[in-house]
Amino acid sequence: MAAKLPESLFGSEPTSSMNVRASPSTSGTNNTHGGVHPSRQYYLEQLIVALRNDHTREEALHLLYKSCRAHEDLALLLWHSFETIYILLKEIIGVYRLISTPELTESVSMRACNALALLKCVATHPNTRMLFIKARIPLYIYPLLNNTNKESSHERLRLISLGVIGALVKAGDAEVITFLIENQIINHCIHCMEVGSVLSKTVATYVVHKILMQDEGLKYCCTFAHRFYALGHALAKMVENLPEEPSEQQLQLLKHIISCYQRLSQSPRACDGLKFCLPTRLRDATAINLLCVDQTTITLLEQLVYNVSIGHQSTTKPFGKSLMHLLKG
Repeated sequence: MAAKLPESLFGSEPTSSMNVRASPSTSGTNNTHGGVHPSRQYYLEQLIVALRNDHTREEALHLLYKSCRAHEDLALLLWHSFETIYILLKEIIGVYRLISTPELTESVSMRACNALALLKCVATHPNTRMLFIKARIPLYIYPLLNNTNKESSHERLRLISLGVIGALVKAGDAEVITFLIENQIINHCIHCMEVGSVLSKTVATYVVHKILMQDEGLKYCCTFAHRFYALGHALAKMVENLPEEPSEQQLQLLKHIISCYQRLSQSPRACDGLKFCLPTRLRDATAINLLCVDQTTITLLEQLVYNVSIGHQSTTKPFGKSLMHLLKG
């Protein structure tokens, strides 16, 4: 049972009527937490202090997690407060030994997920993202991505861990992408594509696509055959496993898969490889029937099929013909 935070110390979160912004600092100094109303900032600071106490940490984690979306500057408070990041990492490291055992209960998993969600908050904020990278914090998350267990308590950890990486790549920062590439994130994403739920597969594929959109990421995946075929096999397997009538979540996954393939087709080496390993379901009418209401993804699919059909002579030539015409021709 989670320890209850003493009301005299924390009280309750300020109501929405207090949700106003403090005036920007005009003194020229760095106002680290200037975007949070004083009442709310005090509430958050008290929760952060509670993280240092073993008896109040679990509930403080939960309450801070609930505050993530409402307080965009919570990341600054978390990063710049004493011992907070260390405490969050300790929570995550504490579940390492449970990953390969049946002892990872729902409550233990949820507690670690709350800590991961707070790290995601730090990874998302533009003022703390690079600090997060320079401290090499993503490396502490990698062991959670290597998990092969598919039970819900394990899947929850995998999904929120991928969410942290997704938050890092969302802005497309080249330095962030370089760090992740150098530390083998593609391999971890491929593993999640193979063992994760539809949601985990979707986030992992999204991360790979964001990396491929950087020239360095595309080069990394296409320079050596084993890298290309490992990624290509994982993408193809996901396409093959899609049902005839996919759910909305599965359609979202398909869109990310097509985006990855289309980007790969812009590499001459990968384009040659795709002639042999592009799934049949993406070459016939199956995919276009599934995506009939998503013109953006259909356009990507048309570009993909066009690139593969002509080889690497051109990757930007407009079509002038529909996908169905190309398939028949």
